[in-house]
Amino acid sequence: MTRALIIVDVQNDFCEGGSLAVDGGAQVAVDISDHIDEQAAAYDYIVATQDWHIDPGSHFSEAPDFVDSWPIHCVADTRGADFHPDLDTESIDAVFRKGQFEAAYSGFEGVLAPEDEVPTGEQKLGSGAAESLEDPMTLDDWLRDHEVDEVAVVGLATDYCVRATVLDALQAGYSVSLPAGLTRGVREDRTEDVLDELQTAGAELTR
Repeated sequence: MTRALIIVDVQNDFCEGGSLAVDGGAQVAVDISDHIDEQAAAYDYIVATQDWHIDPGSHFSEAPDFVDSWPIHCVADTRGADFHPDLDTESIDAVFRKGQFEAAYSGFEGVLAPEDEVPTGEQKLGSGAAESLEDPMTLDDWLRDHEVDEVAVVGLATDYCVRATVLDALQAGYSVSLPAGLTRGVREDRTEDVLDELQTAGAELTR
């Protein structure tokens, strides 16, 4: 088995002080970093996703409903879109950006960030995979190119982007685990239901 850790959207705007903060988001950054330090040998690759909005249409709203529309967040090339400083990015092999011109919740909607724009970590691109702007490499492309068949998903937020990423990973045929202690949800009342949903769908939960 080849295993990858997928870190979902641990960005400044989703942590305390950000425009769409999740309670406990900064602690998730710390906990994921500790997990990487302690469990690095458990993963062949570590990848991360970023919300990277340029003009996502109705995804942004001045009167958001916090279901389908949201306050402005994670605008491309702003501090809010940067990884939280407590997240260890040194071990990240590739970064995938999503939502440039539309709403995008799943990391599998993301495309590989240009190598010279990734702040730290080493890009490990395989041969033969599309890398141009005209034919960008998706997260699924990258994982398959590296023969990954098992993923662990962590990050923010449990009930939105983590949920969507887990469901898409299962749909794509990956074996998926979800260390629930390494995520936080937007709505506490919804988060437990989402975890049950993901377990029923086939994800392995480790609490």
